Amino acid sequence: MSILIQLLTAFLGSLGFALLFGVRPKHLLLAALGGMLAWGVYLAMEHWLGMPFLSCLTASVFAVVYAEIMARVRKIPALLLTVPAIIPLVPGRTLYYAMSEVVRGDLAQARAYGTETLLAALAIAGGISFAIAFRELRTTR
Repeated sequence: MSILIQLLTAFLGSLGFALLFGVRPKHLLLAALGGMLAWGVYLAMEHWLGMPFLSCLTASVFAVVYAEIMARVRKIPALLLTVPAIIPLVPGRTLYYAMSEVVRGDLAQARAYGTETLLAALAIAGGISFAIAFRELRTTR
């Protein structure tokens, strides 16, 4: 049940950001579905690998590839689908906990949460960069 709730909230969160970014109504379902699928990939990889960095990296690559494919099918800019698909992967919880621990004065715990946040952000950026670089490599040949 917990996984279904996580997937539903990933869908709704991506839908909310798609609305915020002005995605047209006929593309909203694709944008929200991308976020839900990316979170599903993250959960599956986390279960199989147990490594948050690789799970986030894989999920972000999936999100970009999904957005690129759907953008070509719908003939829209891929960025309209990429941003909402990445949103569930953003490490907001660990960033909040890091800042909370700084305020409380527990710098060791703040450093641990901060490291986790930084690794997730690097995984997202690396996944996006890898997928876009691979696309560019394929299109230049």
